[in-house]
Amino acid sequence: MKTMDKRQAGGVARRVLRAAMGATLLLQASALLVTTTAPVSAAAAETTPARTGRETAEAIFQKPVFGGAVLSPDGRRVAFRTAVKGQFSRLAVMELDTMKPSIVASAEDADIGEIFWINNQRLAYNLGVWELPPEDRRFNPGLFAVNADGSQFRQLVETLGAFVKSGENSKLLPQSTRPLPGVGLKQGDDIWVVRPQTFDKAAPSDFLLQRLNTLTGRTVDVDAPKDSVEFAFDPAGELRAVLTSKGQRRAMLFRQTDGSWKTLAEADVLDAAFSPLLVDGQGRLLVNTRAGGDKMGVYVWDMATNAPQLPALVASPDYDLSAAPVWAGQNLAGVRYVSDAHVTQWFDERRKALQASMDKALPNTVNELAVARHGDSPWVLVNAFSDKEPGLSLLYNSETRKLSRLGQLRPDLKGVPMGAMDLVRVTARDGLPVPAWLTLPPGSDGKNLPLVLWVHGGPWVRGAQWGWNPEVQFLASRGYAVLQPEFRGSAGFGDKHFRAGLKQWGLAMQDDLADAVRWAVDKGVADPKRVCIAGASYGGYAAMMGPIKHPELYRCAVNWVGVTDQSLMFSVHWSDFGKDVKGWVLPRLMGDPKADAAQFEANSPLAQAARFKVPVLMAYGAKDQRVPLVHGEKMRDALKAHNRDVRWIVYPEAGHGWFDPPTQIDFWTQVDGFLAQHIGAK
Repeated sequence: MKTMDKRQAGGVARRVLRAAMGATLLLQASALLVTTTAPVSAAAAETTPARTGRETAEAIFQKPVFGGAVLSPDGRRVAFRTAVKGQFSRLAVMELDTMKPSIVASAEDADIGEIFWINNQRLAYNLGVWELPPEDRRFNPGLFAVNADGSQFRQLVETLGAFVKSGENSKLLPQSTRPLPGVGLKQGDDIWVVRPQTFDKAAPSDFLLQRLNTLTGRTVDVDAPKDSVEFAFDPAGELRAVLTSKGQRRAMLFRQTDGSWKTLAEADVLDAAFSPLLVDGQGRLLVNTRAGGDKMGVYVWDMATNAPQLPALVASPDYDLSAAPVWAGQNLAGVRYVSDAHVTQWFDERRKALQASMDKALPNTVNELAVARHGDSPWVLVNAFSDKEPGLSLLYNSETRKLSRLGQLRPDLKGVPMGAMDLVRVTARDGLPVPAWLTLPPGSDGKNLPLVLWVHGGPWVRGAQWGWNPEVQFLASRGYAVLQPEFRGSAGFGDKHFRAGLKQWGLAMQDDLADAVRWAVDKGVADPKRVCIAGASYGGYAAMMGPIKHPELYRCAVNWVGVTDQSLMFSVHWSDFGKDVKGWVLPRLMGDPKADAAQFEANSPLAQAARFKVPVLMAYGAKDQRVPLVHGEKMRDALKAHNRDVRWIVYPEAGHGWFDPPTQIDFWTQVDGFLAQHIGAK
């Protein structure tokens, strides 16, 4: 048995939070850059020396030394995370008029997490606890507020085991409390926070909405319909609409001028294709809905007809769109959503022209612009990324027309060749279009390559989008093509695509994966004798089921934290699935353990283990509550009798996936060796 002790993120109970008023941030190449941008030449990239598998893993899976850049509402300051390599990140604020940055807050044993501005002078943040097991990671980010000069620091929400308070007898909000960033309020130091009142491990619900003063820590409960789970506000920050969830029913309610709540729509959870987005400056309610069609879009809700107003404000023929607003004062300046990649659709002509000019200056990246919500600041923050660029933040001055570099997430990868990612379309055997993401090794001709078929988890989520993925880029760096199908049942590609995957574990969902491999072989991309299937969670299930159902296609499999038997998802009492998930969510999506028992057994890797003949690497986290370790242990034991090539890894401190760099580096180094042995690049 291979085991590895994860580096302890520990010391949570001893965490000491501190704010440093006016502390000077050292200008380092690894942390903060203020230089004119310059592209990396192809020649420079080609001269980058080759790295070993472990060296590549260490470079790719290191923690970012910069990130999270956000512009203040008046456009005069920018806040961001910064770190010296090997240390925890800190919260920095830069005054744009002077370009003078300073550290304003940090934590003794955790990174700074999400950052958002409360007003022009004050900002809030939580802790980046992605290095902890998921059970701690989910409930332990806390919430803190500090002024831009480092003064008036206050902890607002508990962190697990922490007893730090600011001020005598101050009471911290429960650790399940979460902020609603991006919602402006009339009173400058207040923010909205929510926390679940009824709690199912897998589905917290009935959220209490509160108005929290970040200077005093005092809260005021806000009257909202019972069982509310989503909230929509107007430009002034007033609650105007909610989505409620109770049992198998969803409803959308709107607050009328007399304060009463009117139900606009109600449906079964699988049919409830609606959620309120916002009320704009004209008083119109904008909702995300299908409007009777196949794809989600953004529509104005017509109160007279009590239905979405056609045509859509924002829609796509190929993707479900779920938008986030971009405000300019009290006006909706644009929306952001994901189609194949991140997109900003501006309604404001001036910002539309600004976007066009930035895209022309930075043609190889997605460029998300942040402009002042209030005032006339000339500063624009540009957060840029691509399939080959993990992330880059720049500052543009519209008066001087100077574009400067603020920081790069992973500067150590500068000049390292990356694989190109493209969206392709596979036609499944029943004619269903299956989108898939294909990443080719840098410098390859894209022909006759060893292929890793990467199956996303969920499975009822969207798997990928165009952008930089460390795991995919690691595989590409080792010479593998990586194909990521959005098989039926995946979210984000329309209602028909989603419903085609109901109760199809091991059946049509698995066939979609096989059809994707055959597509890659037919196109000449993949060498049919060098294909390995890999994935985590549901993807781990598919990785185990693939060589059973389609043994002719796969030479090996990699499964981490994967389901090995559907029935175990109902019977293992220490999993984090609650009664609703086991009672009616999984039976409707995956199947019923009693009514569909025969189907479960026929498509259970554990029950069909004798048919699994290829080499396999299996890795699990001992603290995984979503797919407990027993899934892997039972599968390992079932394979022992007839399969001698089973590599078994347990990470004692890991949960449902790897979040700390040491575990990621160890795992992917072992994957590199495993793949090299069985399908390695020639």
